[in-house]
Amino acid sequence: MKTICVYAGSAIGNKESFSVAAKNLGHAIVNSGSSMVYGGGSRGLMGVVADAVLNKNGSVTGIITKQLDNIEVGHKELTTLEVVDTMHERKSRMAELSDSVISLPGGVGTWEEFYEALAWNQLGFYSKPIILLNIDNYYDDLYNFTTNSVKEGFLPQKTFEDLFLVDDIDEAISIVINFKKKDGKDWFKRLER
Repeated sequence: MKTICVYAGSAIGNKESFSVAAKNLGHAIVNSGSSMVYGGGSRGLMGVVADAVLNKNGSVTGIITKQLDNIEVGHKELTTLEVVDTMHERKSRMAELSDSVISLPGGVGTWEEFYEALAWNQLGFYSKPIILLNIDNYYDDLYNFTTNSVKEGFLPQKTFEDLFLVDDIDEAISIVINFKKKDGKDWFKRLER
């Protein structure tokens, strides 16, 4: 069984399509035989995707900090909810439990999480597909920025090859299922231009 780490906004955003995509992603995760790990929140797109998995009897593990759980944003209906002390522990635990990353639309926390995942791929800590679910072209500009960083010589092409921009949920799940891990021992070779 694959475990997909989902990064998503703690808000629902201004377009209904974002919530629809979160719900459909949750259903697709279950239909693929996968489980989900995420930041443990009950609000926003985070809550929508978690509820969608749970409503189809799927497995959801949430990892949340004490600070966030104390202000009652922790989802209380999850298969498992782990409460940790720091955001660093939260992200590390989600990485430890997952085989891949899919990012729904979100804000600075979501961006930071998937860029960190991409950096950890580059450094050979693990090898996972990092997928931006580009609902209504939400990630176009960010992806173009990342593409430009390759052109300008700051992001190795081999790192960029682990970042996928897709607007179709079935394609995202297919990438997860068919991704071939890279050997982490040669991580430093990925830094070559």
